[in-house]
Amino acid sequence: MTKTIDFFFGIGSPWAFIGLEPFGTLATRFSAEIRPFIIPLVAENGAISSKNRPEARRTYWYKDLKRWAAVRGKTLNLEDRASLSDPTPAAFLVLAAQLEGHDWFALTKALQEAFWVGAEDIGNEAVRGEIANAAGFDGRALEERARHQDVKDVWTSNYTIAQTAGVFGFPTFRYEDELYWGQDSLPFLERHLRGEKLVA
Repeated sequence: MTKTIDFFFGIGSPWAFIGLEPFGTLATRFSAEIRPFIIPLVAENGAISSKNRPEARRTYWYKDLKRWAAVRGKTLNLEDRASLSDPTPAAFLVLAAQLEGHDWFALTKALQEAFWVGAEDIGNEAVRGEIANAAGFDGRALEERARHQDVKDVWTSNYTIAQTAGVFGFPTFRYEDELYWGQDSLPFLERHLRGEKLVA
């Protein structure tokens, strides 16, 4: 029986970015299907943007992020993030790729790499197009596809599913109705995939 893992994530999450490749490797190792749910933050469930957290927590978050990035072999460009526009349109591009049966995982990786390592403005359509083209996609065609109503409908549906499931942070993995929040929870997910589900 094929294992299926629900993957809740956002393009604008550095944690989702640094955990993307390890998660993909884990899923491949267990021949698991990844069911993607790209979403915005679920504020109703307690999600708080880093910029809205108290200074002490934000300072720790910043240091911990850099530690984990080093562990994952990533060098993040966290300077002058305020100059970059909203990455949400990039999420619609990923949804378009998903609906067209393209490699949404590869596109997600390319967009997040550009955003979090290269500090590229993926909220800009021309920039997104170049990134998509360089990754082997037809950027213009995806941008056109991203404007269709069904893409917006999936975005809304994904949010509802995440809210109902109790998702509040990125990334979150759901396997057999068990949620695992954070890229640092991948060891717990791995044990569950092995049949060693842990109960607190």
